[in-house]
Amino acid sequence: MKVVALVSGGKDSCFAMMRCVDYGHEVVALANLLPLDDSVDELDSYMYQTVGHQILVSYAECMGLPLFRRRIHGSMRHQHLNYKTTSGDEVEDLFILLSEIKKKIPSITAVSSGAIASDYQRLRVESVCCRLGLVSLAYLWKQDQTFLLEEMIRRDIIAITVKVAAMGLDPAKHLGKELAKLTPHLLQVKEISPFDRLYGINVCGEGGEYETLTLDCPLFSNARIFLDKFEVILHSPDHIAPVGILHPLTFHLQHKDELSSSNTSIASLTKAGYVCEVQGESKSDDTVESLSTSLQYDIPANKNLRLSISRSNKDMLSISCWVQNHSNTSEGLQEDLTAVLFKIESRLKDDGFDWLNVLYIHLYISDMKNFALANDVYVKFITEKKCFLGVPSRSTIELPLLQVGLGKAFVEVLLASDHDKKVLHVQSISCWAPSCIGPYSQATLHREVLYMAGQLGLDPPTMGLRSGGPAIETEQALMNSEAVANSFNASLTSSSIFLVVYCAASLTFSERTLIQHKMESFLENHNSQHSKRMHNPVFLYILAPALPKGAVVEVKPILHVPTNIDDEAGNSSLQPTGKTATCDFHFVECCSSCYQIYSVSGKICTALVSVTKDLAAKICFTDKSELSPLSQMRIIIKFCIFSINKILVDHCFFWDNLMYLKFYYTTSNSLTAETLNLVFSEVFAEFAEANKSLKMDHDQTFSLIPVLSSGRSASMEDIISCELFASKL
Repeated sequence: MKVVALVSGGKDSCFAMMRCVDYGHEVVALANLLPLDDSVDELDSYMYQTVGHQILVSYAECMGLPLFRRRIHGSMRHQHLNYKTTSGDEVEDLFILLSEIKKKIPSITAVSSGAIASDYQRLRVESVCCRLGLVSLAYLWKQDQTFLLEEMIRRDIIAITVKVAAMGLDPAKHLGKELAKLTPHLLQVKEISPFDRLYGINVCGEGGEYETLTLDCPLFSNARIFLDKFEVILHSPDHIAPVGILHPLTFHLQHKDELSSSNTSIASLTKAGYVCEVQGESKSDDTVESLSTSLQYDIPANKNLRLSISRSNKDMLSISCWVQNHSNTSEGLQEDLTAVLFKIESRLKDDGFDWLNVLYIHLYISDMKNFALANDVYVKFITEKKCFLGVPSRSTIELPLLQVGLGKAFVEVLLASDHDKKVLHVQSISCWAPSCIGPYSQATLHREVLYMAGQLGLDPPTMGLRSGGPAIETEQALMNSEAVANSFNASLTSSSIFLVVYCAASLTFSERTLIQHKMESFLENHNSQHSKRMHNPVFLYILAPALPKGAVVEVKPILHVPTNIDDEAGNSSLQPTGKTATCDFHFVECCSSCYQIYSVSGKICTALVSVTKDLAAKICFTDKSELSPLSQMRIIIKFCIFSINKILVDHCFFWDNLMYLKFYYTTSNSLTAETLNLVFSEVFAEFAEANKSLKMDHDQTFSLIPVLSSGRSASMEDIISCELFASKL
C-alpha cells in the first residue's frame, strides 16, 4: 500500500515508518500538525507531540518526500475514549490534513502512526481513517517497549530527548541526550521498585515520561539533522519529577554521500521534498444514514421470516432470524440478509432495545464468496454511530442453509438490556493481533463473560493466512486469541470456558485430527507458563463448507474474566444438587459420557450434549417395527431436552437462566429445517406442560443451526450437538 506517515519528529513515528517499509508498503508522503504560534513549543494535547516542531520542516528534504503540515486550530473538546466527530476538536485538524493529502495524492490508501499503548490516540486515528476510507497501520501497537527501544537503537535511529517529565530524569542532565546513551539509564529506572526508592517508568515514554526528536534514521536517504544550539526551558522545578523542554535555536542539514537509491541524484530527491501547509475548515462528513433509517424497507409478502427468541431473567436476550424457504431458491444474499437484519432491528425496537445493546452476532451465509457483499449490507444496519460503545463482536461462516430449506442468510444476536460492556475494537493493522476483516470488534466483555470474535490463522502485520498447513493455521489462530485475551488480563489457558472450532469441509479427517491435537497441546503447553491450575473448557467442533479468506480453521473462544480472582471453576464431576424432571429415559442417567460441562461457582454453566449415531441407536431402541426417521428424531430431541434439564438442575440453574440454547444438526438426516423446527417446538411444549420450570410463549427458546457435521472431537460424529449457556450474573 502507498502510505502517508504521521510524523511528530519522535522516534516512534519514525520507527513506525520503517516497519511499514519492512512489510512491503511504500511511504509516499509525510503529515504533521504544529501549533498556531511558531514560538510555542508544546500544546496541552493528549493527541499530538509538538516539541521540536521547528526542526521537523527539514524532514521533507531529509527523506525526499512531500511534507504536508497543518496548524492546530482545535482543542480537546471530545475527551471520551471513543471519539465522536466534534466541531472544533483537535482531531478535526487531522481529518482536514489527511483529506487534503488524499486529494493531492489519490493513490494513498493507508496512514502510519507510532501509537504503542495509547487507546486515546489509536482510536482517533482509526476514526479519521474510517471516515476517509483509509487503512490505519500501527505496527508498534502493543509491542514490548523494552524490545522496541532496543530495536530502534539497533536499527540506527538517532534521536535526542526534547522533553523530560518523570522521576529519575533531570532536565539539566538528560535533555538533548542521544537515546542510545540514555537507554541504560532508562532500563535501570524501569526496573526500580518504589520500595527501593526507585521509579518504574515506560521505557519508550508512553506515559509522557519523555519525548524525543529524530535527527537521523535509515529512511533519511538525503541528509541528517544536526542541532547546533538550544536552550532548556524549565516548566516545573519540582524536585521529585521536574519538567523541562528543549527549545531548538539553530540547526543544519548534512547531505549524505551514499543514497539508498544508487541511480537517484541528490538534486532530484531534494526536489521531491517540498512542504505544503494545509488550510481550510472541516466540512460535515456525516456517515451515510443506515438503510434501516433512511428507507422504509418493505419485506415482500412471500418472505417467510422466522424468529427464535430466548430471554433470561437477567434481561439477557438471544434472537435468531432466518428466511424459511420451501423452494430451496432465493432472491439473493443481499435481499435475504437485508430482510433478516430489518426483522431483528424491528424486534429490538419492540422490546426497547437497539444495536447498541448487542454483544455478539453470528452471521451465517450460504456462500462465502459473498462475504464482502454481506459486510456491505451489514454496515447499513450496524454502525459505529449507532454503537458508540463499540460495534458487536462477530463470527462469520458458511453453512448449508439452502439444503434444508432456508434462505441465504441466518443471523443470531446476543444482547443485554444494559450498556455495561467493554468492547475491544482495534481497526489498525499491527503486529499485535489481526485487525477485524469486517465491521465488528475483536471481543466484548459483559458481566464477567468475554465473547471473542472468530479468530483465523492470520499473520497480524500482513493480514495473510499463515502458510504451512492446518496445524500452523490453528496455532496462529490460537496465538491471536491469546493476544486478545491478554488485553483483558485473561488467558485461553486459565479463562476459557467454551471453544468452538470451525473446520473447513476441504480438510481430511487426519488434518482435522491434527487441528484437535494442536488445540489440546497449545492449552497444555501454555498452561505450564501460568500459575493457575489447568481446567477443561468445553470443545465443540463444527464442519462448515467454507470460512472467510479461504481459511481452514476458525477458533471462537468464550472466556470467564472474573472480577473476583478467587472464583472456582468446576466441571462435570460436580454432584447433583437438585431433582431431575421425571423422564422415561434411563439413559439420561447413564449417558453422562455424552456431556461436556463447565461451571463457575454457581454463576455460569455451559455445556455440550453430543448425540452420536451409537447413542441414538441406544435411546431409539425398540423391539417393535423400525422407527421412521422423524420418530427417531423426536426421541433424540426429547432426550436432549431432558439432558439439558438434568444439567441445569444438577448445577443449580433454571431454564430462565439460559442465555442461549443452540442445536446443531447435520444436513445428512434429510429433514428440512421447517420440519425440525416443528418437532422441536412440539417436544418443548410437551416438556413445558409436564414441567413448570420451563415457560413457553409464542416465540421459540432455541436456535436450530444446519451444519455438515459437528461433535465434541474432530471426528464430528454427532447427529445433534446441543450447546447451552446459562448465567446468573
